[in-house]
Amino acid sequence: MSNLQNSTIQGFRPIIPKQPKILVLGSMPSVKSLEDEFYYAHSRNAFWPIIENLTGRSLKSISEKISALDDLGIFLWDVLQACERKGSLDSAIRNPEANDFEGIFTDYPEIQAVCFNGQAAEKLFRQHVLKHQSLPAGLVYRSLPSTSPANAKLKIEDKYLIWEENLRPFL
Repeated sequence: MSNLQNSTIQGFRPIIPKQPKILVLGSMPSVKSLEDEFYYAHSRNAFWPIIENLTGRSLKSISEKISALDDLGIFLWDVLQACERKGSLDSAIRNPEANDFEGIFTDYPEIQAVCFNGQAAEKLFRQHVLKHQSLPAGLVYRSLPSTSPANAKLKIEDKYLIWEENLRPFL
């Protein structure tokens, strides 16, 4: 897939823990994540270090990362199932197609909170999910700072604190 032209890309299947409590949503996998076929694969993305910080474990392999999410009850997915995009920037997303969240909340009614990995994920969710799908009342929505290395507004330590403060009540 060339990064020089818009390409239709498909998102990943969700990572579903045995007892999901929190749904963490990104927008769409980055080019690096698509190449590596796993969420948040860019070496400077803060997502996995934040999960390491929450669990107190070093997470090197994909199976260790999935196990950590399972232990925390974090359901990991993206707002979009497909879109056209040049490169990795959310601002380049065109023709977005949302995932089926009605089905997710029907199958997993124990999810209490939806946490957005960045403002773009929240905006896409509001535009393409909340306006078109019926979701349960009483869900808590939290917009968290993007873990992407493109979000250089906050130091990584500040991202850790904000994410932990917002996730911890549901863990």
